[in-house]
Amino acid sequence: MSLEKTNKITPFLTFDRSQWAELRKSVPLKLTEQDLKPLLGFNEDLSLEEVRTIYLPLARLINYYIEENLKRQAVLHRFLDVEPPKVPYIISIAGSVSVGKSTSARILQALLSNYPEPRKVDLITTDGFLYPLKTLEEKNLLKRKGFPESYDIYRLIEFVSDLKSGKPSVKAPIYSHLTYDIIPDKFNVVEQPDIVILEGLNVLQSGMNYPSSPHNAFVSDFVDFSIYVDADETLLKQWYIYRFLKFRRSAFSDPNSYFHHYSALSEEEAIQTASTIWEEINGLNLKKNILPSRERANLILTKGENHEIQTVKLRK
Repeated sequence: MSLEKTNKITPFLTFDRSQWAELRKSVPLKLTEQDLKPLLGFNEDLSLEEVRTIYLPLARLINYYIEENLKRQAVLHRFLDVEPPKVPYIISIAGSVSVGKSTSARILQALLSNYPEPRKVDLITTDGFLYPLKTLEEKNLLKRKGFPESYDIYRLIEFVSDLKSGKPSVKAPIYSHLTYDIIPDKFNVVEQPDIVILEGLNVLQSGMNYPSSPHNAFVSDFVDFSIYVDADETLLKQWYIYRFLKFRRSAFSDPNSYFHHYSALSEEEAIQTASTIWEEINGLNLKKNILPSRERANLILTKGENHEIQTVKLRK
């Protein structure tokens, strides 16, 4: 196996696309183009070739980790001589706004649900653990949405703690991108899955991001395998603006949309608005809170143009 040679001491092994693709071995691709289409993000055009090259080797790797985790649980069972509660394997996916975390999460969910055997895989986004819109307004945090202080972190920690405690039924709040708010009295109910994929901006963050409560547990403490989806900020901003323009012509035109007023913008005004939002909110959050968490991941997927993953870094 040929790895990138460097004199720099690093905790990661670095693979280019072809090196990583070789690690697929004989993992079968059970997805079709028809299966793939609903998994894609709003501004992504990902191919089955990308799934073969990047995500099948990743599914193979994760399955090895899951097998070892099950063996470890069996050791505990033998040692205690009691049947332990079923505890899901938790995979987290972090990265910036517009990088394509949700697409990566959905593809992994589809692959891991059927390889090497049928499994129950639940996907939860941490958007549901944002404070409700009214609370954000009261705390003057609307322009800090997505920053650490905009999350009900204690509720999120309770959720992942309950999962890892083997609680048979755990509820996660649901967030609406249409209304820009938590949907009252609606929940995703997680009932003893084999795997939980937890996707969000904040899943790799630690005490440095929550200085007012540095001694508490954090989401990353409960995660078995963590992924960071990376890209140059120039691309991230470009993808964000492109997505904003597409939403302006579609979702924003819905009178029930929180951002309905943006639908009346000209293209030039929309580009300027999206650029300002990026610079004042998303780009700032990336530099201050999200990017510093990247090196804590077990795996880093770095994208280039057209959301194509160029390099994979795997923690040794």
